[in-house]
Amino acid sequence: MIKKAILPVAGLGTRFLPASKSIPKEMVTVVDRPAIEYVVREAVAAGVEQIILVTHSSKASIENYFDRNFELETTLENKKKYDLLKTITEILPAHVSVVSVRQPQPLGLGHAVLCAKSIVGEDDFAVLLPDVLVKDDAADNDLSLMIRRFNESKASQIMVEAVPDELVDQYGIVDVATTPEEGHSIVMQGIVEKPAVGTAPSNLSVVGRYVLPAKIMQLLEQTPKGAGNEIQLTDAIALLQQTESVEAYRMKGQTFDCGSKIGYLKAVLHYGIAHPQLGEEFKTLIKELDA
Repeated sequence: MIKKAILPVAGLGTRFLPASKSIPKEMVTVVDRPAIEYVVREAVAAGVEQIILVTHSSKASIENYFDRNFELETTLENKKKYDLLKTITEILPAHVSVVSVRQPQPLGLGHAVLCAKSIVGEDDFAVLLPDVLVKDDAADNDLSLMIRRFNESKASQIMVEAVPDELVDQYGIVDVATTPEEGHSIVMQGIVEKPAVGTAPSNLSVVGRYVLPAKIMQLLEQTPKGAGNEIQLTDAIALLQQTESVEAYRMKGQTFDCGSKIGYLKAVLHYGIAHPQLGEEFKTLIKELDA
């Protein structure tokens, strides 16, 4: 069973400047919660019990957010603001822990994952890129279905989504024989980075969710620096494919790239209208602006 998830949060967030100059991009709020909380909730809903943050010295506020703040809790309790107290004490379920490890140098996603090796140990694990929010209101979210498929097939899972054919040159595209239905997986031959329009092997782009075996850590140790002079996770996955199957899982939900400003605004819009307390008022506001 997958009980551990790695969240690489050491990046500088240059696409989100100037805000990310002093605020970790993962802590920018989507409606009333930081973006990273939605990613953590996604993992917890899929059965993850330990969140591993691969972080940087400038990202202490992320660790603080998932920690207890007894002074604030005591103040809210003394003022009988029990609703607010509940919102900060129930950010994480009691059975879920958050630990962190530093990435000393910005050497790529593969290196960030490798930094968590001592915590992962011999356990299989998930990787969730916190720039991407996956909105899926089903009882079994996409990550839980990926984990279920991994448990059944023992094949690593990479989440993908269909993109317009004219935009394939903006993404990593998986090479598959046929396009699977949403919520299903298919064996993939590889990943082509930003193929030219008209040459892509499919229209399925990599989303930023992975379910991987513990042995990928040893492969990452053997992976030479690739694109950008960084250790790439996709290169280690290619090594893994030499000995076992890797599958592309086609997601059911909707993604929002909160590393980009327009993607962030889209997320605020979609999560705002779905908010249980603010949704209806937010919809009214949108109608007024559109009038």
